[in-house]
Amino acid sequence: MRKTRIILLLLIMLTFILIVSPICQNSFDDVQHGELSSREILVINLTGPVDPGTYSMMKSDLSGLSNSSVAAVIININSDSGMLNSALTIDKYINSTENSGINVYAYIGSDASATHAAAYIAMDTDDVYMASGTFIGAAKPYIIGASGPMETADINDMSSVMYNIASSHGRNGTYAGEMVSGNINYNSAIAITDNVANGHSSSLSGLISKLNLSSSSIHYKNEGLYDDLIGFFGSPFTAGLLILVGIIAIFFDLYHGTIVLSVIGVAMIILGLIGAALIDASVLGLILLFIAGVLIFIEFKTNHGVAMLLGLIAGIAGVYYLGSSYGNSNPGYSPNPYGEGFELTSIAILLIGILMIIYISRILKSQVHDHYTGIESLIGHNAEVKTDMGSNRKGFVAVEGVQWRALNIGVPVTKKDRVVIIERRGLMLIVKKI
Repeated sequence: MRKTRIILLLLIMLTFILIVSPICQNSFDDVQHGELSSREILVINLTGPVDPGTYSMMKSDLSGLSNSSVAAVIININSDSGMLNSALTIDKYINSTENSGINVYAYIGSDASATHAAAYIAMDTDDVYMASGTFIGAAKPYIIGASGPMETADINDMSSVMYNIASSHGRNGTYAGEMVSGNINYNSAIAITDNVANGHSSSLSGLISKLNLSSSSIHYKNEGLYDDLIGFFGSPFTAGLLILVGIIAIFFDLYHGTIVLSVIGVAMIILGLIGAALIDASVLGLILLFIAGVLIFIEFKTNHGVAMLLGLIAGIAGVYYLGSSYGNSNPGYSPNPYGEGFELTSIAILLIGILMIIYISRILKSQVHDHYTGIESLIGHNAEVKTDMGSNRKGFVAVEGVQWRALNIGVPVTKKDRVVIIERRGLMLIVKKI
């Protein structure tokens, strides 16, 4: 009971953090930077995968900006993966900012890149500036579970999207489109020469000087705790794994009855479903995870191990297809969100499943109850010898203080020896020395 209360308290604390974090983040920004004063530069650091957390940050940072207080927005990009749906939704806020009369620039600094999903965000800004040796492109979408005509159609659609957003900002739409259709990755020199990027700058301060904004103060923005949490849960791998492991935890608790694992399992499933909602998860993936749950709980009735293994295989498939485009509007990821880590995790889950089957079989054997009543229930129990008995000789034994006539079929035994009851013949117990 005490453990259950602790778990419930932790869940309440987590819920409190999820609710309060946006408020705390806004307060932190106000304390650190104060209200935007006249004509400041807003520098948004976009690092790591483009995910729902990135979208949350960009939406918060770009909403309600006024050109009377903001001279420009610079998105400082270092990202090489992400969700295309998040990138395209972020583009809408960039366009809204540009339409309000505020120039939005993308900067790819030293040792950074704007590749894959981040390339779409960079292309949708007014100007793109790159440091030497940096890269932009390789934006081909990865459509989970798609092949043939469907895959070709999706690639062509995203190539057209890239062409349009680059052309609308005065850059070479054809070469930009090839970042998708041919998965081409341009270095800074080629990107600038081919008008995919607008110019070179070795540093952020140098770019600010080049844009004649040196007189403006700088207001930096980064992902907050709330954005990080959303980004963590808004991953098909994380969301699917939470749901699958949550199902396993509840199933495992059926053999222990502690409630603790059940509470943890329910919490994990809820968080996984929240993550699935954030990424507009595939219906196919959710169906496979549901089937996995049904099969795993069938194992509780059969105890043969087969249903458990089939359930885990269905669950792994569900985790994989959770990021698919089946049953939703998700245009995919760039690149594949499932790498070697997914394969290793899948193997680990199957191995854990096998160990669970072995462990549960031992639990069941230890919980086997006697199938007999009355005198038959004594079979398998120990008894104390009350009279000396030779081999195949009769005498008396005591079971829990009650004396019984017995036949010793083992080696000779003497008074006080311990014997095991192996059979009953009428009112006589058949015993042998332990």
